[in-house]
Amino acid sequence: MTEKTGPSRRMRADAQRNVDALIEAAKTVFDTTGVDAPAKEITDLAGLGVGTLYRHFPLRSDLVKAVVESGIDAVAAAGPELSAAHEPAEALARWLRRYAELLGTKRGLAPALHSGDPAYETLSGYFIDKAGPVLTALLDAAVADGSVRDDVSARDLLYAVANLCMPVPGEGHDHSRRMVALLIDGLRTPHRRVSSDSSH
Repeated sequence: MTEKTGPSRRMRADAQRNVDALIEAAKTVFDTTGVDAPAKEITDLAGLGVGTLYRHFPLRSDLVKAVVESGIDAVAAAGPELSAAHEPAEALARWLRRYAELLGTKRGLAPALHSGDPAYETLSGYFIDKAGPVLTALLDAAVADGSVRDDVSARDLLYAVANLCMPVPGEGHDHSRRMVALLIDGLRTPHRRVSSDSSH
């Protein structure tokens, strides 16, 4: 069998760099302008052409999905880092806030994900598969040392935070932050407190 040529490998690497640049640019633009931002705003930030965007992401939902999956990967990866750096309850609280930031800071993201678009049907499963075990480990550690209550599951928390990050008419993302802080505070056992400040 003939081995793939060097130029072919380089083309694949270039394409991956373009995809990565578009996802990073979309994250930034979605934070400020929203998920319905003009394609050119995204491609200008990425330093690429609109044609490149549509070649990799033919539909806007394809790009939104890629941004969400990238964010999920980052949130999941943060679990072991937080666990190594903080006490169990604090690690759990910080992870939940990161999850809330992922859902709450992309303007229009939550409504898009709840729009019924078939493109997003797999995201719930992707998140459960990627983040579920991470959150379970964080929660189990905090329950084991007696700092949080033992009558909630990781799945409960995933959906509770997602619901709290849904937009409320007349309220901004600070409202979601406050609600998530209340949820985190409610996890504490009577003799221990879970940090609910907004630092990361």
